[in-house]
Amino acid sequence: QVQVVESGGGLVQPGGSLRLSCAASGVIFSIYAMDWYRQAPGKQRELVAAITRGGTTNYADSVKGRFTISRDNAKNTVYLQMNSLKPEDTAVYFCNADLSVVAGRRNYWGQGTQVTVSS
Repeated sequence: QVQVVESGGGLVQPGGSLRLSCAASGVIFSIYAMDWYRQAPGKQRELVAAITRGGTTNYADSVKGRFTISRDNAKNTVYLQMNSLKPEDTAVYFCNADLSVVAGRRNYWGQGTQVTVSS
């Protein structure tokens, strides 16, 4: 069974940093893309950062220059380094993985990890 699990969330002061991790496990033949989304209370889920199999990255304008997405193909893991955090970054962060698995190409969501930026 394929699983996608996020970790690394928590409470941080404005200006601080956090590093999120997202690991995909199970029978996975390849990873097309792994993305980070976030959803704040009362708001729609939005794309924060994405990285393709070839390493091409894309960021939301609101996080450019502050967040960095990277991946470790050997570990089927993607990271989100978040620096200079602001209160408006507070949200539940979700990982989305576009994977090649036994059943074909499938899309998976993690359960989410809470990030709270507050003094």
